[in-house]
Amino acid sequence: MDLIERAAQKLKNEEKKSLLERATNKTGNADEQDLKVPASMIEKSVAGEANAPAPSPETIAPSPQPAKTVSSAHSERNGSKQVSLDLVSLREEGYIMPDMAPTLMAEEFRIIKRQLILNSFAEGDGKINNGNMILITSANPNEGKTYCAINLALSIASEQDVTVLLVDADFSKPEVLSRLGVAGGKGLMDVVADPSLDVGDYLLRTNIPNFAILPAGRQHNRTTELLASDRMGKIVDEIAERYPDRIVIFDSPPTLASSASSVLALHMGQIVFVIEAENTTEPQIQEAIPMVSACENINLLLNRTKFSGSSKKFATYYGYGGR
Repeated sequence: MDLIERAAQKLKNEEKKSLLERATNKTGNADEQDLKVPASMIEKSVAGEANAPAPSPETIAPSPQPAKTVSSAHSERNGSKQVSLDLVSLREEGYIMPDMAPTLMAEEFRIIKRQLILNSFAEGDGKINNGNMILITSANPNEGKTYCAINLALSIASEQDVTVLLVDADFSKPEVLSRLGVAGGKGLMDVVADPSLDVGDYLLRTNIPNFAILPAGRQHNRTTELLASDRMGKIVDEIAERYPDRIVIFDSPPTLASSASSVLALHMGQIVFVIEAENTTEPQIQEAIPMVSACENINLLLNRTKFSGSSKKFATYYGYGGR
């Protein structure tokens, strides 16, 4: 009996020791385990700006608890801010919404965007350098370029396999945010002027899937020089290449009103030049287009036309009247 009792006691002591060792090892490695975040989680936190679904209002509110993992802290530093657009008001103001009924204007923008998208992602001999960077400009102010830029971006956002970033690059008179009902803040010009800033921190995700905004940022007395700098070139390359499915639309100043558009054209793959019907004159067009000729792919968009000799009846075909 003594031998049996001693054997049982020995086994009992070893079991206690084993449990103690496992508990000690677990405690000692806890910090290391918390820091082992899979690389895929970090990639998703960075790419969330373009691909993550829009959070509900509850998730927008800051959590009272501090970040506990590397991935959440990384997301807070490099994640973009969420803004909510008033879709009803925008629809009433004539902007294209993803869920709206077919209209003549919506179909016209579908035609406009299709070739731009094809050029953006062309390969082989047809490949365009920075083809997914599209500048929207005009000869004069008030010819509808910002309206066209927003609607083009919203139309592209309805694509299944494409995301779109709308950049307010009219630094002297930024209107994109105000038209969309979004408060201003730091943006592109701040990032160009300060090398310590990252452009990804100032992107604004919206409640429209695949649609984000980059504000113009503060005005600067050396806007043209900053836009012509190597720093701007690197930022444009980063924006163009960070997400392979992204098209970036720049709403730039009018060509005859600011030198900024001609400098921005240096970085673009395509240009949409807005012409106001019965207002923009031929001499103005002939003077303005050479100023953005650094970009070889220039498309003309006739805006506010009152008459069309075409027999196109897109909206009536679907049973809806156009605007």
